[in-house]
Amino acid sequence: MIYITTACVRHNKISDSVRELAENGFRNIELSGGTDYYDTYIDDLLELQQEFNLNYICHNYFPPPKEHFVLNLASLDDDIFEKSYQHIKQAIELSRKLGAKVYGFHAGYFIDIKVSEIGEALSKVRINDKKIAIERFLKAYEELKGFAGDIKLYVENNVVSQANAQKYDNKNIFMLTNSEEVLQIRKQTKLNFLFDLAHLKVTSNSYKLDFYKQVEELINTTDYIHLSENNSIADEHKCFTKDSNWLNKISNYNLKDKIVTLETHGSISQIKESYQIILNKLKV
Repeated sequence: MIYITTACVRHNKISDSVRELAENGFRNIELSGGTDYYDTYIDDLLELQQEFNLNYICHNYFPPPKEHFVLNLASLDDDIFEKSYQHIKQAIELSRKLGAKVYGFHAGYFIDIKVSEIGEALSKVRINDKKIAIERFLKAYEELKGFAGDIKLYVENNVVSQANAQKYDNKNIFMLTNSEEVLQIRKQTKLNFLFDLAHLKVTSNSYKLDFYKQVEELINTTDYIHLSENNSIADEHKCFTKDSNWLNKISNYNLKDKIVTLETHGSISQIKESYQIILNKLKV
């Protein structure tokens, strides 16, 4: 089943993003970051769901908080950690109201990032103790999984751009950036893995890893995938075209029973083209 993220279209209100996608024929919608908080957003989502018969999934930085912050469940800053923990609880509660059965959020960071730096070049700061950060993340994940009940919690692999890898002398500054880390952590805990192939495409290039080998090791560990196009240098969220040749190799894997979210930015016509390319090439 293919979902379209609301991050594909740019509106301040989530209801405007959902309506634009719904009016263009999309019925499976992943609610993601990029919009502002307002008091009636839940009522609006429920009304749109009924009007267009929509299926929702909440993702990462959604619902929009009243005050923006960087979601980081591995932070050793108690304030950031607590805000992240409570945000995820709110996302789980919202998922229940919307009838969503899964919720995915990004793995933690070993540095504390400023709001202004999300998706941009990072300033160089001290790297936190990775062992302590991972332990904090996994303990919180298990607690939240218990709170979620029948809503399945997923953790998404992070992306490290070439510029940020070089700035940190190729040291790993984020959790879950490659197959070795994912598989190692999944041995420690029953972590549900959300596999963003575009993230891995960039990170593999940044750290000189074999992208296709990484895919081979991870693709069958998950039933939830994110897709978008990029230049392998930064996470650009570009739309797919007929020249996106790496999809041909991915098409060898059976994705039929997986949730696949299209995370591309562009015009509605470009998004529709990307959707059709994914539908044809990957047979989802």
